[in-house]
Amino acid sequence: MALFKKSAKKQKANNMTASQNKKQQKQLPNDQLNESLTENIQKIITTLGNSDDIITREIRIGKEQNIKAGIIYTDGLIDSTSNQNFIMESLMLDLPSINIDAAEFEDLIAIFKETVLTVGEISDVTNFSSLFESLLSGHVILLFNGFSNGLAVGMKGGKERSVSEPVNENSIRGPREALTENIRTNTSLIRRKINNQNLWLETKKIGKQTKTTVSFMYINGIANDKVVEEVRRRLDKINIDSLLDSAYIEELIQDETYTPFPTIYHSERPDVVAASLLEGRIAILVDGTPYVLLVPALFVQFLHAPDDYYNRADIVTLIRILRFVGFFIALLGPSLYIAITTFHQEMLPTQLLIGLAAQREGVPFPAFVEALMMEVTFEILRESGLRLPKAIGQAVSIVGTLVIGTAAVEAGIVSAAMVIVVSITAISSFIVSSYNLSISIRMLRFPFMALAASFGLFGIIIGLIALTLHLCSLRSFGVPFMSPFGPFIKEDQKDAILRLPRWGLFARPRLISQKNIKREESSAPKPPEQNE
Repeated sequence: MALFKKSAKKQKANNMTASQNKKQQKQLPNDQLNESLTENIQKIITTLGNSDDIITREIRIGKEQNIKAGIIYTDGLIDSTSNQNFIMESLMLDLPSINIDAAEFEDLIAIFKETVLTVGEISDVTNFSSLFESLLSGHVILLFNGFSNGLAVGMKGGKERSVSEPVNENSIRGPREALTENIRTNTSLIRRKINNQNLWLETKKIGKQTKTTVSFMYINGIANDKVVEEVRRRLDKINIDSLLDSAYIEELIQDETYTPFPTIYHSERPDVVAASLLEGRIAILVDGTPYVLLVPALFVQFLHAPDDYYNRADIVTLIRILRFVGFFIALLGPSLYIAITTFHQEMLPTQLLIGLAAQREGVPFPAFVEALMMEVTFEILRESGLRLPKAIGQAVSIVGTLVIGTAAVEAGIVSAAMVIVVSITAISSFIVSSYNLSISIRMLRFPFMALAASFGLFGIIIGLIALTLHLCSLRSFGVPFMSPFGPFIKEDQKDAILRLPRWGLFARPRLISQKNIKREESSAPKPPEQNE
């Protein structure tokens, strides 16, 4: 019986292997282009489901009209004007004057590439896999009867969004241009900022179904070679069905998944991307999205704004200090109020304590439940304001907050002091320039409120210690997330919380760029001499 089972399993395995070999033998010839132009076009139409946007046209070319050719392209993905001027006219008007005899017929495709087509991007097509990839990427396919290969002519075009102002990263001073959904437009915007032969670009195709173009840029000689190799390795390991936005890449290559803090920075501004490249970072661009990923990312980077480098150093330093203060208010505002009013009333002045006690006299809920209701209500209003149309979104969020807050105080559900605390907390969260970090603050606010309601200030201190340990344990492509605070790097404090004048920013971040550290002279400008 055992022998029968073994022989049956062996026979089944042999049958599966044979069937797989037959499938491979069938697939290999079927993927190869046929010498018959009609059969090739028919297979293209059948494979693409007879789609209406796939345009096919058969023409006869040559002086004696003895060559049958086919033109296939996707309507909407190519530049129709360029196709008319540089392909159709070349084939139908210029080519008839060329006499191609039988001896030259074997070199017909080479003749087309070298003497006929006045287009820069031309590549050979030898199988249907490369043909469909080129056809659906905005190329015009040229096939010839009697040849089992063809040409893919670059004619990408179609309707695209023009360069406009940034939507989420506004600045008072600085460039007003933002990245678009076209990856070539984005690379050109970045290259306009950095006119350097060492700005290198590598491109990959990711996504089995979408075959999305993904590129990463870095400045050779400034970027860390180990980080560049790590980015290349992580992108090569991605095996995903579809890739529609850079957020897909961000989740797949980040160092730590289970953390509320983002370890990869993203931006829609070409000047921010250019400044990061000059510091030694690497930019990851995805076709179809205006947001570029920047690695390695540091915690302090999320608290910087684009116009920090377009204003005077003393003004920027003051604003940055205010931004850090707003960060702690947004994180700890409600929890400090809960802890002090519940456990540590002796910390308040007598008159303020009496006033708070009078306000809370008719409130039936403890401070924690009161704060929880207000915070959840405000988060609902904020999200609904984002999803509503722009014309009414802001009005609904502002009016809703005022009406609900006033009605809740008059109904005795919450105290007026709690409305003030929640409002200041919400406003402080908007001072953080990075949307990702502000979401992290909103997430962590609730655990800190629970710790304050349970243990008072002691619970808040324990939470801060745990949060600090967690932040110090994070890495972004091998670089400590809390650099230059942990580990403490004295030289990098010039552009952390404070910002020195332009002549003081003479070195790149030490842990990001470990070569070519010096970027400008560290000498202060001398005052003009006074005439006696």
